Formats: sequence, structure tokens, C-alpha cells
Amino acid sequence: MITKLLEKTGLLVTARAHCDVPCGIYDTGPALYHAVSVVRLMDQFLAADDSAFLTKARLVANKEEQAEAVKHEIRVIWGDYVKPPIVEKYPNIHELTHSIMMTASKCKQDCHREDGEKLVELVNEFAEIFWATKGVETGKAPCPYEPKLPVVFPKLG
Repeated sequence: MITKLLEKTGLLVTARAHCDVPCGIYDTGPALYHAVSVVRLMDQFLAADDSAFLTKARLVANKEEQAEAVKHEIRVIWGDYVKPPIVEKYPNIHELTHSIMMTASKCKQDCHREDGEKLVELVNEFAEIFWATKGVETGKAPCPYEPKLPVVFPKLG
């Protein structure tokens, strides 16, 4: 009962984190999933009839959530996993991360497909670097669903 009361008053805040203890379990797959989703939602928004206001509003809200999820996933890997030896080997990692953050923000602000495509490209570049730090070879292929953009994947086994 106290928890419900605190929740209703806003005094109880839910904390969320990937991991404050270096568990070593990181993956760029979720960031790519969210980035591709941004483009798909843009496509659906642009194809929707202007009279479908509620549908378009829902698509915009989902697009913004997906773009924010990209930022979250990349920020966790960059903040928790990227250490000085990685920065020494990949000196552009900070600028790349910043570019992802800025491009995801652009995707939240508007519905320009080229911004969404750029977001996928940047996250792909980040994924290539990430998997290289793990000594894992990568490939690139169109995702098997719309918008069928090329995505980086680890070649496992």
C-alpha cells in the first residue's frame, strides 16, 4: 500500500540500468533493431493517409520511442564497455557515438527517411567496431523484413 501511494505521488522512482557491475554482456543487435524500426515507422507514417490522424500520431510516438531506445543502447555500450584500449584502437568511437546521438535526435524531431537511413549506417559502423573489439568477424546483409536495409551481424560459429 505504501508503494502504491509513493508511486501515485511521484516520490517513488523506478531505476533502470543495464548493469552497474561489468557483466560483459553487451550486444549491438538491439540498437540495430531499434534503428531499423525508426525507418520502418517513418515509411509507414509517410505512406499513411493524412486523414488517419490517430494512426499517424501513434506512428510518430513509436518512432520517437525507437529513436530514444537506439540512444539508450549505444550509450550503455559506450559508457560501460568502451575503455581506453578501445579508444586507442578506434579513436573515432567518441565522435561516432555523438553522431549516433545527434542523428537519433533528428529522427525524433522529424520524419526524414534519409535521417533514419543515416542512423542505421552509423549504428552499423558502431556494431562493426564493437564486434571487432570482441574478435568476432561480421557480415552485412539486408534485414529480412521491411525496410530491408543492410545491417551488420556477428558471424557466430
